[in-house]
Amino acid sequence: MTMGADEILAARFTPWVLEPGLTVQAVGEGRAVPRLPWSDRLAREGGGLSGQALMAAADTATVIAVPAARGGFVPMTTVRQSTSFQRAVTGADVLVEAVPTKPGRRMAFADVTLSEAARASTVQAILG
Repeated sequence: MTMGADEILAARFTPWVLEPGLTVQAVGEGRAVPRLPWSDRLAREGGGLSGQALMAAADTATVIAVPAARGGFVPMTTVRQSTSFQRAVTGADVLVEAVPTKPGRRMAFADVTLSEAARASTVQAILG
């Protein structure tokens, strides 16, 4: 069954992942670009967007980008994620661009850019 990005979000993610309001801006051509909207609820002391919110957005973007690269959704789980934070995000939405570098049969690898705030490298185990 082929699932679109919005269907993947609605059907495959827990409510706490959906609660920040991540919306898919673009998907296809080997990438997915969700938007993480700014929210004071996601900010930490000092007003910067929390690293946990950015990391969750990177992971979610990967789970949308990999099916786009593979031609359809398959269940997967995060094996590894490495995130480097570059600057604080205050009062602005974050575009999260996930580009699968190897959407393999058993493992999928992706590079993720979060506006100018962070970069992540993710690995997903393909379960289906």
